[in-house]
Amino acid sequence: MKKTVEKFKETCYNRDEEEQIMELKNMTEIYRKKDKVFYRDGNKLIKLFEGNYPKENILNEALNQARVERTALHIPRIEAVTSIEGKWAIVMEYIEGETLAALMKKNPSKEEEYLGTLAELQTEISAQRVPLLPRLKDKMYEKISASEYSDTVKYDLQTRLDGLPKHYKLCHGDFIPSNIIIKENGDYAIIDWSHATVGNASGDVANTFLIFSMTGKTELAEKYVDLYCEKTGTDKKEIQRWIPIVAAVRKTYNKPEEQEFLNNWINIVDFQ
Repeated sequence: MKKTVEKFKETCYNRDEEEQIMELKNMTEIYRKKDKVFYRDGNKLIKLFEGNYPKENILNEALNQARVERTALHIPRIEAVTSIEGKWAIVMEYIEGETLAALMKKNPSKEEEYLGTLAELQTEISAQRVPLLPRLKDKMYEKISASEYSDTVKYDLQTRLDGLPKHYKLCHGDFIPSNIIIKENGDYAIIDWSHATVGNASGDVANTFLIFSMTGKTELAEKYVDLYCEKTGTDKKEIQRWIPIVAAVRKTYNKPEEQEFLNNWINIVDFQ
């Protein structure tokens, strides 16, 4: 027992020592978002959370990614959740390579090939099982319940959500080309698992469709859905049924630049 306690103390000491060495001045900033800054420190990627970012969200993100690590997918390994200069940070493996988004921009003639790669990877994701992740339907239901929609709109959206098939497939939650890193040897890594859930993969594809469409890539969005349906044998109407629900949930994030676009999709009930 004494040896176990001493070993624990030694581990804690080493961890503290490592954290003291990790200072922002020793790192290279590689990317900045509204409330997050990404740094590289050798073979580590540090995701630093700015301001009053909720601690429970940070811990939940790390937990989600750690759970997905156990699958056959290639994703960065979580190495630590720590504090650097008074700010919360997730330390993970740094993946060297280019994003699929950068490659699509650099080689427009290969756009369809890259879209095929994206669809193939989304198929791989949905083949995985991670039962301890949050349920997609539950998350959507709660978002709609807590929204400022009228009771009538809430009821309509939740009724439609209840009527959609319930699955237990892994869903990424933000599956876009910028979250795919292609290594020099052609291998891939899928990053940013903060929105991971288990549920119906058609909902995940619907989200990708909306993100493409919101950035003015409507033709690309349609082509992507067609490729995914072709690869998986999914009826396109199954994905289309999810689009108004996904749009309604995305609207609750209150991003001003998305509101008008999403409103148009929320009002759609039937598809031809």
